[in-house]
Amino acid sequence: MKMNVTSIQKFCTARKTPLRISAMQRRKVVMARAADASGTAASVKKDPFAEKTTYNDNPLDKLFIKLYSKKMADQLQGVTVPDKPTYDDFVRISSEIMKGRNSVQQRAVVRDVLMSLLPSEAPPTFRKLFPPTQFSAEFNALIASLGFYWLVGESEVKVEDVVVGPNGEVRRQRSVVQIKKCRYLESSGCVGMCVNMCKIPTQTFFTDEFGLPLTMNPNFEDLSCSMIFGQAPPPMNEDPAYNQPCFAVQCSIASRAEGAALPPCPKVDTERGKAQSA
Repeated sequence: MKMNVTSIQKFCTARKTPLRISAMQRRKVVMARAADASGTAASVKKDPFAEKTTYNDNPLDKLFIKLYSKKMADQLQGVTVPDKPTYDDFVRISSEIMKGRNSVQQRAVVRDVLMSLLPSEAPPTFRKLFPPTQFSAEFNALIASLGFYWLVGESEVKVEDVVVGPNGEVRRQRSVVQIKKCRYLESSGCVGMCVNMCKIPTQTFFTDEFGLPLTMNPNFEDLSCSMIFGQAPPPMNEDPAYNQPCFAVQCSIASRAEGAALPPCPKVDTERGKAQSA
């Protein structure tokens, strides 16, 4: 007869006498309790915004923050950049780009910002130096992991299967940058900003301007992200991020209806509602 903790306790109470439990039984009880506790913890989703990551930007990080903030402000009117901008200033200025622009226009502005950071001959030179090969994908993954810390936080380069051909050909290569917790997504708390101010413009910039395919897969559960160099991105309407709902805790326009599928973040595609109602 199998006896669990509850039945043993009931039996002891009914008998009014102590009951000895063997060491093996105690071990099983402890293991059962631990399993129950871990199962309960796993079933509860952790709020990725509950603990804010702290960054100590060094002089080089601050230089990049100032440079990118100024380049974005140059695309706007009436937006000033402090003498010593912080990362929060950078996020604030990037959010200004979204105001009064649809999602396509927002991505175009970011593209112009990225192009303004480079000399005009940079894209064709890059295409000659880094054709879409395994070496190019792996080399640029390494550079991105080292150079984008100020923007996205800690990351590592991993070996994974990458779709490298139009017919689904797969090659295992070290060209995946795994961002542990994206600084930009954590600071902005906005799905639309992630997609239109970072994911899509960066994918398009590398794929179309540099000729090196790049797919970015943000994880909105834990704020991590995978940058897959060498893999072409899917069409926007087939991308999982296209139908991603807002962050319920962070966003003032998020739907909080219980028991129903949450609608996609309206900022991801500002024209979606118009197309559906037409």
